Amino acid sequence: MKIIFAGTPVFAAKALEALQKTGFDIILALTQPDRPAGRGMRLQASPVKILAQQYDIPLLQPETLKSPDTQAQLETFKPDVMVVAAYGLLLPEAVLRIPHHGCINIHASLLPRWRGAAPIQRALLEGDAETGVSIMQMDEGLDTGAVLLQRAFSIGPHDTTASLHDKLADLGSKCIVEALTLLDQGKLTSTPQNNAHACYAVKIRKIEAEIDWTHDAAHIDRMIRTFNPHPGAFTHLHGTMFKLWQADIVTRSNAHQAGEIMAADHNGIVVACGRDALSINILQKAGGRKLAAAPFLAGHPLQPGECFQKAAQDHQDISND
Repeated sequence: MKIIFAGTPVFAAKALEALQKTGFDIILALTQPDRPAGRGMRLQASPVKILAQQYDIPLLQPETLKSPDTQAQLETFKPDVMVVAAYGLLLPEAVLRIPHHGCINIHASLLPRWRGAAPIQRALLEGDAETGVSIMQMDEGLDTGAVLLQRAFSIGPHDTTASLHDKLADLGSKCIVEALTLLDQGKLTSTPQNNAHACYAVKIRKIEAEIDWTHDAAHIDRMIRTFNPHPGAFTHLHGTMFKLWQADIVTRSNAHQAGEIMAADHNGIVVACGRDALSINILQKAGGRKLAAAPFLAGHPLQPGECFQKAAQDHQDISND
């Protein structure tokens, strides 16, 4: 079976490596062009490009797949299937028709729930009990194609977007190997999605990471875990921004103002919420490093009665990396 693989980030590279090590015939890798990144904004190769070069897999980095020349080039490979994982470029209908078995996507949600750009974050933020991977036959819609294989697991109380990403990347790599093995054996079946149960995981906006302390502690805890590692849930105190990276829910009376610091010692920084409270265990002051509560307080004392709050304006530059 001749496979074209299309993907860009680490999530995709895990799947490519699994296919390569299992012995599938990867005849071409597609990935996005090198992009400037880091403090020096130097051009950096994607994880998929790095891996493709490591395994001597032929590589293309088109700016778009809408070009007739690019489409004609893909046709010359005569692929049996194209595997797509977090590629980041739209696949037009002409490309979807090129492989004999079409294009198959690795999607990090339990479709039809959380179609779209940010399925990991949305599942966590909304308090879903489980998530998983769907192997899907691609069509012209946004993650609307038939599901070919699906595997689920529970979301833990301490899971973050970072930890779920790693679990889903590992699961996705196993699922695509299983799906292609079944396809090669003629045993892969498809199940149309129930559109009535669909919801969309719209792209995360940085302003969503600003904490509103009038929400209950469980919601704010999910925010902190959802926006870890990016962009970081944040709040303000005396005009200074703080990013919060880890917290525990504390059952407390609601006698304090939302956002008020109730206690600040080596055990944590306890902050009142609309319901219950949070004990902040790891945080970061603008321009500083991530620190546990005790060393943070040693250099940046916080006092009970001080109050975290939202910024005075809605459109703030929240990057302090």
